[in-house]
Amino acid sequence: MSHVGVGPRAVMRSVAFLTAGVLALTALAGCSSEDPSGKPLAGPDIADADRAGVADGGTLRWAVDSVPDTLNTFQSDADATTARVAQAVLPSMYRMDEAGRPVRNPDYLESAKVVETEPKQVVVYRLNQQAVWSDGREIGAADFAAQWRALSGKDSAYWTARNAGYDRIEKIERGAGDLEVKVTFSRTYADWKSLFTPLYPKEVMGTPDAFNDGARRKLKVTAGPFTVKKVDTKADEVLLTGNPRWWGEPAKLEQIVLRAVPRDERVSALVAGELDLAEIDPDTAEQVTLAAGPRDAGTGTPLMGPDDSPAADSGASPLGGAQGRSAARALRSWALANGSDEEAAEEEALAREERRASPAKLERREKALSGFEVRKSLEPVHTQLALNGADGPLADERVRRAVARALDRRQLAETVLGPLGLPAEPVGSHLALSGQPAYADGSGALGEQNVKEARALLADAGWVWGGPVKETEDGEEAAGAEKSKEGKDEEKSEGGDDGTYIVGEDNKNDDESDNKNDDGRDEADDTDQESGEKRSSGKNTAQGGAPGAYAPKGTAAPAGAAAAPVAKDGKALTLRFVLPSGSGSQALRTVADRISGMLEKIGIGTDITKVPDESYFKDHIASGEYDLALYSWPTTAFPATDARPIYAKPVPAADGSLNVAQNYTRVGTDQVDQLFDQALATLDQEEARDLLRKADSRIWAAAGSIPLYQRPQLMAARKNLANAGAFGFETPVYEDMGYFKKGAQGSRSSATPSS
Repeated sequence: MSHVGVGPRAVMRSVAFLTAGVLALTALAGCSSEDPSGKPLAGPDIADADRAGVADGGTLRWAVDSVPDTLNTFQSDADATTARVAQAVLPSMYRMDEAGRPVRNPDYLESAKVVETEPKQVVVYRLNQQAVWSDGREIGAADFAAQWRALSGKDSAYWTARNAGYDRIEKIERGAGDLEVKVTFSRTYADWKSLFTPLYPKEVMGTPDAFNDGARRKLKVTAGPFTVKKVDTKADEVLLTGNPRWWGEPAKLEQIVLRAVPRDERVSALVAGELDLAEIDPDTAEQVTLAAGPRDAGTGTPLMGPDDSPAADSGASPLGGAQGRSAARALRSWALANGSDEEAAEEEALAREERRASPAKLERREKALSGFEVRKSLEPVHTQLALNGADGPLADERVRRAVARALDRRQLAETVLGPLGLPAEPVGSHLALSGQPAYADGSGALGEQNVKEARALLADAGWVWGGPVKETEDGEEAAGAEKSKEGKDEEKSEGGDDGTYIVGEDNKNDDESDNKNDDGRDEADDTDQESGEKRSSGKNTAQGGAPGAYAPKGTAAPAGAAAAPVAKDGKALTLRFVLPSGSGSQALRTVADRISGMLEKIGIGTDITKVPDESYFKDHIASGEYDLALYSWPTTAFPATDARPIYAKPVPAADGSLNVAQNYTRVGTDQVDQLFDQALATLDQEEARDLLRKADSRIWAAAGSIPLYQRPQLMAARKNLANAGAFGFETPVYEDMGYFKKGAQGSRSSATPSS
């Protein structure tokens, strides 16, 4: 799911007293005739090519994060590699197009229609008459029925991770012929297209033992362009080979090797010639882009300027001339932005030393990387700021709304996406992304960034600017979520990563004076220019006036005084900001540092705690040990089903605990739940879309989570690799992947915003 991995299918604005329950939907009321769903911000970048230009044969070595513990996507320990294998070897009734919308997969399905709605919903699937399992048996009603029984939730002997949708089926039977499957629902189910993708054979789904253990390390029966040859845990790879019984367009590749390679080792694997396709970080992307740039005609090495950067007058690059050089510089800036100045300086020094000491080694490295190019898009995943509303200051909706109104979401998106040349648009919906039917910018339910109104919300909640703060032996008291006992696995810093370099300048707020210190400087620039150390957030005690003086309750902070903390009952408002500490999470830490600076301007301090990636969700997010956190959610084509457990109101469990499902913010309302239920129970697509947009507006108003930006997807791909790379929304077409014939080339999608 996130920078640290959770998935829904496995895996807020005006001052004052509006509650989610009485929200006026101004955003919806103001809609024009133009479709608010818009278009995808970035399309797939896969070197798209006709099959005629792709050679037969060859092996694709594709980096993955891990060898899966199970090949059954419906088990709790399934992961992204499980899903990738399933896409290549199992039937799917529907696949996602480049706009993130479900489209019928003609290799398996000739048609699927709702043929009755009263008294009950009935869907008839007509299967492709050529569709057979790898053992020669026809795909049919028995497979559909076995999967329904396994996932219905009625038999606890099946260790299933989810049963959404399957629990609404009443019966499955053979239709008018062997090719028809008739599914009758006990309750109307709008997202019926989400079912039976993937579809497992009855041999896997037929009994609890087969379901629980029969498909963990092998799939004996498959029905895709590829089949599982071997799951090799010793070599850390999964081998897929062509399916001789496949009836569709034959696979161009002879085999696909899914090889587990840690992210920080992928550049070495690319250099060693061990990979052909890999998701990479911006630092690796920069190296690939530079290596693929202009080269000296005599030595074959990249042309470098006097500062060891690409020469300004260099020629062509994989993106073409100045565009390629600009992309390289942007990637370098992004990489610097996501590590401390000290780390960046050390890495740069090491790189320079390596260039001087081992020019031959460097030349070999750059020559190896020159065979790759960076393909980029946006993942169907959005990163959000989560606000824990279970207790503490954030249990007050006014405080949550104040936090949300302090954020410049466009600036945060620009920090992450702008340097990569990707559209830096903030995400406007919790439930869909631009281009999907349910998408509409619902953020108007909360309001634009406004420092004055954010301060006023805090004042109304009793958080007084310049209020007295009681001192203790440990120093200033802070009001926030109760902190867990600190151990060796936690690293604390206040205000963010010390010395983190941020790409770009702060955007100016409409109330520009609110963002300035008394001397006219921007507060974000309060940095020791020589040491590079950032001022700690929430620890500035200069409140002005006589000691103990404070403003009456309800008084907002005056302009230019944002550095003074707000206080209530003798406690300054300081929020615990929990972040993962792993090397792959620098982007989150950079964004957190930006957010801390924005909150400081309204008098809220942040106490940043960095924890190991492996404990981030289990021990902190899921258990509620945080005030603020950053993580990501995948966005699917079926938000009524998949997003409901993320935003549903937590309910008390039988043992007295709170059942939060996947709603780790603990913020929810009955109205949001009702809107989800209504959207799920209508077959009118326009009505369902409108209900989901209303639900999203109310989620914004409750201010439990603030969508920030769509996550970037950077892929290193061999230049001659066709129909593979950064897929964006689109489901990969595995049988079309391969290597270009001599002289052939594919088209690259644009990842820049449309005008």
